[in-house]
Amino acid sequence: MEFHWFLPTYGDGRNIVSTDRSGRTAEEGLYARVRESDPYYLVQLGRAAEQAGFSGVLLPTGFSSEDTFVTTASVAQETRTLEFIVAFRAGLTLPAITAQMTGTLQRATRGRVRLNITTGGSPADQRAYGDFLDHDDRYRRTDDFLTVLDLLWRGEPFVHEGPYFRNAVEKPADFGLRPPIYFAGSSDVAKDVAARHADVYLMYGEPPPAIRTRVDEMRERAASYGRTLRFGVFMHVITRETEREAYAEAARHLATMTPEAVAATQRALKAMDSVGQARVRGLHGGRHGAVEDLLVHPNVWAGIGLVRGGGGTALLGSHAQVAERIEEYADAGLDTLILNGYPALEEAYRVGELVLPRVGGAARRDVPAHAAS
Repeated sequence: MEFHWFLPTYGDGRNIVSTDRSGRTAEEGLYARVRESDPYYLVQLGRAAEQAGFSGVLLPTGFSSEDTFVTTASVAQETRTLEFIVAFRAGLTLPAITAQMTGTLQRATRGRVRLNITTGGSPADQRAYGDFLDHDDRYRRTDDFLTVLDLLWRGEPFVHEGPYFRNAVEKPADFGLRPPIYFAGSSDVAKDVAARHADVYLMYGEPPPAIRTRVDEMRERAASYGRTLRFGVFMHVITRETEREAYAEAARHLATMTPEAVAATQRALKAMDSVGQARVRGLHGGRHGAVEDLLVHPNVWAGIGLVRGGGGTALLGSHAQVAERIEEYADAGLDTLILNGYPALEEAYRVGELVLPRVGGAARRDVPAHAAS
């Protein structure tokens, strides 16, 4: 199993909140101690993830985040083995420009770039970018976008006339080898795009039985196109030496989530047209009680989704319990796990040093002593 960490390109802190650069959270009435997403901190975080034994890091994309390509170029120069799962919105740039940027970044990092193709689940975020397509049209554009990318990476002349992009390449350029494609989406149109183009199908952290069902479905979809998929999940981690300590930390986070903040966040998330986000919201149902009330499976906690978009579940428990649950997810069909903690820097060391060694078959990178120097 491969383990990756998270590089919060919108800032970091000790509380489960989304923050803007002023230090005030996007949710009403909630504040946090914030670490800016400046290059020095992100380099420090990348080195920590590498030293802690993670294979790579995921860089999220969004209107309030730092650019993922530029950030990767910066952090990669200060790391040695770390891979970069670079998220970006398909269709906001032309496919050929994306291939050119990716090829340049692959050469600069000596092949450590992977692409996380996103389509966008927030109409408000998309409109901020100048994109007014509806949900299904965005995924159809993504399908056309990835079709052109595949043609460009083949390095052969071609003419493409699709519903969203037209290309006529007479003299192919060297954009390097096709990087692994990570892709997420829970709607029917999204799952079809994933089956046709993805190498790794990503999901939010639903309970293992639900993940197993989704893995089985996506295997069948990919097989219908003569393809195979690998599978990954994005989750947070709240782990301590004992279960009691882990629950106390979760309770600390829960205490910062005022009813007003939860309501504001849920209104914003309800306005999204992401099917995956709706599934996450269904896990907690807006409940705001005790820590135990938000457990949706042993050691799987839905409390984060009360005040955070995207992945809203956490592995919660002692180091041994979290490792055991990771193995249950592996048995459900996962081979990739992308994790995050609060704050990301300290928790990268905690999870890498105290949890991952307990997981059977963990793929941990042997990092040379000078890598974090």
